[in-house]
Amino acid sequence: MFISKQTFRTAFKTFKDEGVTGFLIKSLEFVRKSRTRKSNSQKHRISLLVKYDDLIKVDLSSPPVVDKNPKIGSLVINWLMPPPGKGSGGHMNIFRFIQYAEKAGHECRIYLYADGGKGSVQPVLDDIGSSYPETEAVKTMTWLDQREMDEADILFATSWQTAYAVYNSTLSARRFYFVQDFEPYFFPTGSLYSLAENTYKFGFYGVTAGGWLAKKLRGEYDMETDHFDFGADESLYSYKTTGNRNEIFFYARPYTARRGFELGIVALTIFHKKHPEYTINLAGSDVSEYEIPFPYNNLKTLEPHELNNLYNKCAAGLVLSLTNMSLLPLELLSSGTIPVVNSGENNRLVSNNPYIAYTDNTPLALANKLSEIVERNDLPGYALAASKSIPNSSWDSSGKKFVSILEREMGKEL
Repeated sequence: MFISKQTFRTAFKTFKDEGVTGFLIKSLEFVRKSRTRKSNSQKHRISLLVKYDDLIKVDLSSPPVVDKNPKIGSLVINWLMPPPGKGSGGHMNIFRFIQYAEKAGHECRIYLYADGGKGSVQPVLDDIGSSYPETEAVKTMTWLDQREMDEADILFATSWQTAYAVYNSTLSARRFYFVQDFEPYFFPTGSLYSLAENTYKFGFYGVTAGGWLAKKLRGEYDMETDHFDFGADESLYSYKTTGNRNEIFFYARPYTARRGFELGIVALTIFHKKHPEYTINLAGSDVSEYEIPFPYNNLKTLEPHELNNLYNKCAAGLVLSLTNMSLLPLELLSSGTIPVVNSGENNRLVSNNPYIAYTDNTPLALANKLSEIVERNDLPGYALAASKSIPNSSWDSSGKKFVSILEREMGKEL
């Protein structure tokens, strides 16, 4: 370390004038200031996952001015969404309902929203490939940057971040909120929790995935809400394996806290000790960096068309959800796989299907429920009955309900 002559002279004078104690105090102060200067040159950026301008503009005392006249017939809908990627169940649902809206004769457009998002959308299109239902709207996909959106009848927020841009828009379109989960729960109590929660006070009409969210937002935030039920795509999921199955599925997403990864691993550890003859499959993300105390297949992220073959090998599937229910339990049932799900209003109000094996949210209870399923003497017949409990084309009824909500609300005079 290089010390200048001036620094040396200053240090020597301090030692001579103030003694050892004074010298040490001044030396420590010098080091502290040096470190402060260094840290100040590498300051952390405050990231709130939403554009600063959008946060600053929101004034709940001055809500957007919207067209209060009823609108009958074909609608134009601007959908704002975070950039989609492979394996996103939330985006799968958004594209699914865009497709239903288009089939009903309504025009849809897609605007991507992200802090710093701009430029070409081609990398996004390349990434998603054919992962999602085909829509005409994907041809309009563009980044929402500094310009206003094109005129529309409806602006649809699809996440808490996009709700800020919808609120701030100068368009007179009516505001809707496609709510698939209680997003404040994605964060510890703090800034991001509050920013997400605030969006339920924006006065949007909420269309929610399942009844739990509709009830929660209506009761706690006085939102107007309606909901659609979950379904399963019969073109992707069906019962094929009629005999015994000797594998287990776990929806493993360690970076998504609400999916209870650690809780599931402990439950599967208990289950494996009791039933080591069962192969355990972990799918949903790459878990190779985690120490997992039982043998398993690391299947990472699979395409939707690959899942049915996996499900048909499995007697049971462990799917945990600590917020709104996952889409997977009904998809598993369609394939004859019995889902083990943590019990709670957040799940039971979404589906009361009798073949979903609800149980307490403890490792031992979850492990015991898995064991109870694989030990059934009538499991093949039970799996077949479970698969028949999901109506054919069950998303179609949800799609029709979704479109009817939009048309009903737009036909009203505000």
